Amino acid sequence: MSSSRLSERLGSQRRRGDGGKRWVRVVMAVLATIGVIDTGSITLSKWGLIGNLSCSSTGLFGCNGCEKVLSSAWGSLFGQPLALFGLLGYGAVLLMAVVPLVLQGELRVSLGQRSWWGLFLLSTGMAVFSAVLLGVMAFGIRDCCPFCILSAGLSSALFVLSLIGGDWEDRGQLIFSGVITALLVGVIGLGWAASVGRPVVDSAPGVSPPVRSESGPAQIALAEHLTANGAKVYTAYWCPHCHEQKELFGRQAAEKLTVIECAPDGRNSQRELCEAKKIEGYPTWEINGQLDSGAKPLAKLAEASGYNGPPLQ
Repeated sequence: MSSSRLSERLGSQRRRGDGGKRWVRVVMAVLATIGVIDTGSITLSKWGLIGNLSCSSTGLFGCNGCEKVLSSAWGSLFGQPLALFGLLGYGAVLLMAVVPLVLQGELRVSLGQRSWWGLFLLSTGMAVFSAVLLGVMAFGIRDCCPFCILSAGLSSALFVLSLIGGDWEDRGQLIFSGVITALLVGVIGLGWAASVGRPVVDSAPGVSPPVRSESGPAQIALAEHLTANGAKVYTAYWCPHCHEQKELFGRQAAEKLTVIECAPDGRNSQRELCEAKKIEGYPTWEINGQLDSGAKPLAKLAEASGYNGPPLQ
């Protein structure tokens, strides 16, 4: 008798296993693939494997561009682009959505139900963390990035689809698990955002932090040489790599550089010039009419500009 009931139960699970849920898995797989492309592009760009992502000309959602958001203190975690962790999350969703579709028999039934729990809990965490990041963009960075907004929309859609697609017999357990996951991710996310958002140095609105390092004779000579030869560096006051570049020169030498502020809300902004030059990443050096983005070692700047002054240390 028990064997008969077990067979009926398995048969029922097979019948309902992918019936109305199969299309949900397919849609989730498609959305997860879009998420992989979205976060993967950001990750590869931050690793320098592809060019800078340009979205400043789109005007979507009133965003000035992605560089301010992606280069902010909130743009990395454990020394890696934050988008990398989103990429891993979307990759896991893609696997859990697709693998049960290609399996057969009892393995498909058992793994299918477990995968719905995985999809639900993971998408819950992703949606909550995306909400934290949207808050950071709105109140911390005060700018936005269409790529990030797309990711938030995708994670929210995956959360809703996981609720629709799963065969939830115990709704109480579903709600309890979802609330616990949301609270845990929310508390950790808010704690991380608050700790990262603490200012390291004080600076006026629209002005980059002051340079603390001292310049040597060679650094001052290189800065004077670059300026005399018409070299310019295009920066944004909020850009950490721009500040690192100035720290390489030191305070006295950095004051002698021709610095072009590209942030629209920066002091003495020359946004129109930056757009005319098609500046997409910061800092970008213009030496002898050639544009080269990224913070550069002083020796490379000396070589590119034909510097023959005091040797750099």
